[in-house]
Amino acid sequence: MALTRELMIDRMLDSDAAYDGRFITGVLSTGIYCLPSCPARKPRPENVCFFRRPEEAEAAGLRACKRCRPLNFYRGHDPDRALVEDLAGRLRESPEAFRNVADLVRYSGIGSSKLHELFRHHYHTTPLEMLSRYRIERARRELLGTDRPIADLAFDAGFETLSVFNDNFRRLQRMSPQSYRRLGLADGFEIELPSWFQSDRALRYLGRDPRSASERVDGRRVAFTTYARGEPVAVRVELKQREAHCRFEGPNVDQERDAPVVHGRLLRVLGLVSDPRPFERRASRDDVVARLIRGRRGLTIPQTPTVFDALVWVIAGQQVSLPVAFSMRRRLTRHAGARLGDGLHAPPTAAAVAALEERELHGLGFSRRKTEYLLGIARATARGSLEPERLAETSATRVERRLLAIRGLGPWSVNYLMMRSLALADCVPVGDAALTRNLKRFFGLDSRPDERQTQRLMEPFAPHRSLATFHFWSRKEETQ
Repeated sequence: MALTRELMIDRMLDSDAAYDGRFITGVLSTGIYCLPSCPARKPRPENVCFFRRPEEAEAAGLRACKRCRPLNFYRGHDPDRALVEDLAGRLRESPEAFRNVADLVRYSGIGSSKLHELFRHHYHTTPLEMLSRYRIERARRELLGTDRPIADLAFDAGFETLSVFNDNFRRLQRMSPQSYRRLGLADGFEIELPSWFQSDRALRYLGRDPRSASERVDGRRVAFTTYARGEPVAVRVELKQREAHCRFEGPNVDQERDAPVVHGRLLRVLGLVSDPRPFERRASRDDVVARLIRGRRGLTIPQTPTVFDALVWVIAGQQVSLPVAFSMRRRLTRHAGARLGDGLHAPPTAAAVAALEERELHGLGFSRRKTEYLLGIARATARGSLEPERLAETSATRVERRLLAIRGLGPWSVNYLMMRSLALADCVPVGDAALTRNLKRFFGLDSRPDERQTQRLMEPFAPHRSLATFHFWSRKEETQ
């Protein structure tokens, strides 16, 4: 959406942090310039002018606000983010160093409420959940890399009892530690499906493009394609009542080495990397949430196998209908993806897309602008200046800023990427046509909400706005 003066005044008055970095507010009556999110008392609109960068504001004789510190933002310095990223880094490296959240509070030097607020804002999670995930991640690596007793691994990772370790491992990996250690030693593996998992809904979603070149649904069987060690793999899954049986194949498959990668991709594709129940529990005390999720308990957000897959999808999906986006993706996959058996193709790698000529993408249905965006992203990924798969290692706020700096990615694309490829829990793809259409119907509005109204309508669903968005999408058969 174009940044008109009316829109910028509206966003300034609403202290909308989503517009930080998109414009600077200059206050002529005080001689200062601020970020849109500045919490200071708002100036009168007639005393405001707008700039693209701090340098422009300073050239006009204005000085930086000492409250919102716009220069820190533009230099990438945020003390709160730096604090929580340092703590997250410590957790990733040594989760066993912290017995509980109280230890995290003491290490951070701030109060418990403030710490939870920072984790919610910058990582879309809680300190306890991050601690549990990094403990399991450490144990997971050692299960595959050592022969040490499982109890030793559990205690070294920071768990106080073996039962708590086993419960957390099953919750996050959907199998027992013993089964995970045997990954790759047999021809395939099984994962446990939680009691809340709605397999019929997952099958409908995965089969939403019946002509897809990279996914296929046949009854209770799903096939999807991806890569392991850079080699194309076809993953075939049969969904039972409480478990899923998985086998995978490809021209250069190494069962032992590739099984952990396939296992992780399977959890993503089925939407099992997050748990909908914390959001659903709000229904008992919130009538709006209860109405939104009615008939759709167990809904999760399926993730793309890789982040680059999602980047291709958002470029294809910008400003077109869902059937058109499906068609573009099919053509690109068949043209540049690796061919596997049964008519399946693996989605194209960044290197494969980067090697295409503009005329090839035009012939596949990509506009001139989309061709420029897609080639720019693919070439940056191929040469290593953009590393999509490492985005999950940093904070959501840093990821958002990094993605917004990429040509071709606006707020809708970035929030869609964050919720559909990074499993971030509190995103709103503002401007999405299906979301605004269903918000209008749900709340009985006279017209579709604009960006400001969308943010306000979605705010009560925080910190689960990604899942709330998916529920709004699912109120109509056409999904994103």
